[in-house]
Amino acid sequence: MAVTQAPSVLIADDHAPTRAMIRRAIEERGFLVTAEVSDAHEAIREARENPPDVALLDVRMPGGGVHAATVIGREHGDVCIVMLTVSAENGDFFSALSAGASGYLLKGQDPASLAEALRRVLGGEAALDGVLAKQLVREYSTRTRWQTIRERLPGGRHLTPKEWEVLGLLNDGLVTSEIAQRMFVAKVTIRTHLAAIVRKLGVADRAEAVDLLRKHLKLVDQGMAGQHAMESGLQTMSAHRVEADREDPARPGTDHGVSRETDA
Repeated sequence: MAVTQAPSVLIADDHAPTRAMIRRAIEERGFLVTAEVSDAHEAIREARENPPDVALLDVRMPGGGVHAATVIGREHGDVCIVMLTVSAENGDFFSALSAGASGYLLKGQDPASLAEALRRVLGGEAALDGVLAKQLVREYSTRTRWQTIRERLPGGRHLTPKEWEVLGLLNDGLVTSEIAQRMFVAKVTIRTHLAAIVRKLGVADRAEAVDLLRKHLKLVDQGMAGQHAMESGLQTMSAHRVEADREDPARPGTDHGVSRETDA
């Protein structure tokens, strides 16, 4: 009878008790821990000397987990990279995915879930905590929405990222002084951005700029809602068709008000 070699794991985390807990949890479930390290540089060195099947990296360890993921992924394309974090709001989420991570998990989850996630990654799947998966969907939806607005809003392509930020905050109902405080700049800087927005969009003032933005946001949101409804309908039809085939085997297969204030 053939003996299956236990999948190897490199654990990198600057908190020793966490490393011990992870080691115990996954070794009890058939994994072999090849090394425990406390920072990104040690992780990179260990991966070079003894490449593991999986590199389990703490996002916030010294040297940066994303940096370690980037280097290990570049040097060892066959090593599966899984990130560990303590926060569902961690700003490194998308950076880690861009660095090639196949998994992004929250610390403190059930040990059995962690081991199962590692097995999914080794099987070629992605492993993402449920909370983070919802965050990914929300972020993707938001980015898609604003990218579409940028393309459709007359003059939108000419706005800089800072001007888009100002326009978005203006749409949220903030006035000049509030926008300046939020963006940590002087009010005169915001007035400069506003003047550029009005000029590039070809409108008379900031209120017309927001009216134009809201008009196109409404159109985009209606389009996205229609697309989601169509996708949902297709999924429902597909589910009904599968159910019918089972029964008959012979059958073939909110907006805030906008002030026209000139200063605040």
